[in-house]
Amino acid sequence: MEFVKTLLETQPLMALFLTIAIGYLVGEINVKGFSLGAGAVLFVALAIGWFAPKSAPAPMVGTLGLALFLYGVGIGYGKQFFMGLTSSSGQRANVLALIGVLSAGLASILFVKTMGLNLGHALGLFAGSGTSTATLQAAIVTLGNDDPAVGYSVAYPFGVAGPILVLYITFMILKPKLEIPAGGGLEMLEIALRNPDLSGRTLGDIMAAVPAGVQIVALRRAGRNEAASPNYVVAENDIVLATATSKDALAEAAKSLGEAAPGRLVKDRSDLDYLRVFASRPTVVGRALGDLELPGDKAAIVAQVRRGDTDIMPRPDLVLEFGDRVGVLAHRGDFPSLRRHFGDSIKGTAEFSFISIGIGMALGFLIGAIQVPLPAIGKLSVGVSGVLIMALILGNLRRTGGMNWTIPLSANLVLRNLGLTLFLAQVGMSSGPKFAATVADTGLLMLVLGALVLFALVLPILIIGLFVYRMPYDEVAGIVAGATGNPAILAYATKLAPTDRPDIGYAMIFPGMTIVKILFVDIVPALS
Repeated sequence: MEFVKTLLETQPLMALFLTIAIGYLVGEINVKGFSLGAGAVLFVALAIGWFAPKSAPAPMVGTLGLALFLYGVGIGYGKQFFMGLTSSSGQRANVLALIGVLSAGLASILFVKTMGLNLGHALGLFAGSGTSTATLQAAIVTLGNDDPAVGYSVAYPFGVAGPILVLYITFMILKPKLEIPAGGGLEMLEIALRNPDLSGRTLGDIMAAVPAGVQIVALRRAGRNEAASPNYVVAENDIVLATATSKDALAEAAKSLGEAAPGRLVKDRSDLDYLRVFASRPTVVGRALGDLELPGDKAAIVAQVRRGDTDIMPRPDLVLEFGDRVGVLAHRGDFPSLRRHFGDSIKGTAEFSFISIGIGMALGFLIGAIQVPLPAIGKLSVGVSGVLIMALILGNLRRTGGMNWTIPLSANLVLRNLGLTLFLAQVGMSSGPKFAATVADTGLLMLVLGALVLFALVLPILIIGLFVYRMPYDEVAGIVAGATGNPAILAYATKLAPTDRPDIGYAMIFPGMTIVKILFVDIVPALS
């Protein structure tokens, strides 16, 4: 064993990546639907740090990892975050999450005052109950020691398992009725225009009258298919091809226009065929669909955009991102020019500008270095969370002039997960010896306090959201997931309530509450 210890301590980078590998292996262990996921890296790192104290890599490795994680989060959720700040429902959700986060923070400080708990351990319990690695890093920097990592590692399992357990119990007790959308992809329906009032009107007029989310993409007349144009004048008994993500919306459109008439429009590909291409050319990425001029001798129309695992209706204001899969209805002779126009490279699913990420990260660190004087507190800086603030702004802008700030979902996930594991491994390995000593001294006390801080975070959101505001269960579940911050909780909330509300709530809440948690651990030590 002494040989292994010496090897780990003389090869810290080898020890780092071995920690990550073993951590993910442990994280995949599933016990009745519960697993630690990436969080297991922290516990493996604590063990290796305790066994080989000198194996920990330089602190900059952890800072870099956390910055990558925060930048990916901000770029991915920037638009939803700012929408949440401006809408009434988003403001209510953020206030509800803020109540929960501050309740957990006050509970952790109460333990310092009443039970003599170490302040670093208390702030670590606060960070761990919200599974916020950014908060942990801020607490470590503010206090200048690794005490928060001890509290974090104790509270983290409760931060993951506790909300899942509470959401499950609440779901079983309330048995909420959820409006679950039918289908997960793009639906299409051929509709015969039997309504005589439509004759002589343009397709643009008809499109404005159909239910929201329905798009008319093609028209068949006299045995020929044509790409839909808003200026096209229709006649009675023309056949149109409508698409939507909801079968109910298509059925409603059929009633208002005429009747469903499945026939030859989809089967006949002599005039129009379907082409799917990847958006990978810089000249189309970052531009709205309405601004694109599709090449070819005959008319073509974008009928579908798929981003990640989600189908998006191709509205004129929809901005393309690297890796989007674009479905086009066009003549087969125009396929080669359309492929060249969009790029059609699968590498686009992992393509992003290193210039934009370099500028964005640099501006984020610059914001983090700015010190703001506050009365009774002193000078306050947001540190590495400046990267998150800058990324949220850029994620909302999407594109500035010729600079595209977006990152494809697949590349974003790789960036975030790599950054998160680097940070957890470095922090865990650095604080392993202190963790072992603290747990040996305090016994079960820290475990009980960690659970109490977690309940102080989750229960106010559930009680106020469900019984005071009378909000739907799936919306409250999304707020809980965003306030606690762990993607595993969001995944479980979506499993219980398979609607889009948990995802929307998480996207609106998570970035803002991350900033609130960081500010909390920055301010509290100055007031203590």
